[in-house]
Amino acid sequence: MSKIVLNNKFNRAEFPYVIAEIGVNHGGSIELAKKLIDLAAEGGANAAKFQTYKAGKLAAKNSPPYWDESKVAYKSQYLLFKDYDSFETKDYQELSNYCEKKSVDFLSTPFDNEAVDMLDNIMPFFKIASADITNIPLLRKVAEKNKPVALSTGASTISEIQFAVDELERCGANDIALLHCMLNYPTEYKNAGLSMINELKIQFPGYVIGYSDHTFPEPDMLTLTTATIMGASIIEKHFTHDKTIIDNDHFHSMDINDLKVYINNIERIQGTMKKIDQFARSGESSARKNARRSIVLNKNIKKMEKITEEHLICKRPATGISPIDWEKVIGMQVLKDLKSDHILNWTDLKTK
Repeated sequence: MSKIVLNNKFNRAEFPYVIAEIGVNHGGSIELAKKLIDLAAEGGANAAKFQTYKAGKLAAKNSPPYWDESKVAYKSQYLLFKDYDSFETKDYQELSNYCEKKSVDFLSTPFDNEAVDMLDNIMPFFKIASADITNIPLLRKVAEKNKPVALSTGASTISEIQFAVDELERCGANDIALLHCMLNYPTEYKNAGLSMINELKIQFPGYVIGYSDHTFPEPDMLTLTTATIMGASIIEKHFTHDKTIIDNDHFHSMDINDLKVYINNIERIQGTMKKIDQFARSGESSARKNARRSIVLNKNIKKMEKITEEHLICKRPATGISPIDWEKVIGMQVLKDLKSDHILNWTDLKTK
């Protein structure tokens, strides 16, 4: 599997860079977090991503929810975040080390400046959440680390995206990827807005464009597959071990089976889109020989008689003179008596 280049800049890889967004679906358990890393690696993800925050720095105690309350019952953002902010520096270091053993990149979205400092040395690049696209202090702090940045663009206008890009670049972030996203949990398929992938390409030429998805995972993973066909170089989606859990992000997350379906889809699509050498079209040699046509006699002809158009017809296979040379053949003399249905070859004709 091709990986996106992260050392110096984001590049368009033949295969998308796939982020399994574990977030806080570990519920505060290091062992479950490691299990989710195992599943992400087995499923074919390039990175396992978490979220690093402290509730008191992220949300005021009076912070209304913006998710489906029938799925996630918390009445304030603060209360939800408070239940999932137990990991400390040593925990993220342990998870980073574990990711390295599993040959996947460790990522975690920082939600405050202290998190940026803590994560800097254990991640190949930074991911900034959609909700922080106007958070100037956080944008500046991330940019100062001079690492690639993947920026989600949910709930943003083009001018707000441009503002964030300008601020990041001004402060030192030279390699930026923009991820189309809809900031709804979950996002209805009709609202996925995948056309925005192309719009971002138009508005931000030269930047890598990706997609961060919040729709329900379909059995055929059509939404992610479509986003990839449309040119998303980075794919991010929430990831869980159990989609039946009615809590936090589990209910709209993909699991290992969904991930494998998506990876298989893309492998098949990449196979069908390989560039074909026009002079060595694999698998078509028999068709070129037998399905194309030759110039064939349509009636008997005598030795040294000149060929007229009435003598000729084009028939399969393509083992004789090609119909491309139709005009050349007309008017030439045959070197011997030939019968109708004979496939003409140059050796049958008198050369001038």
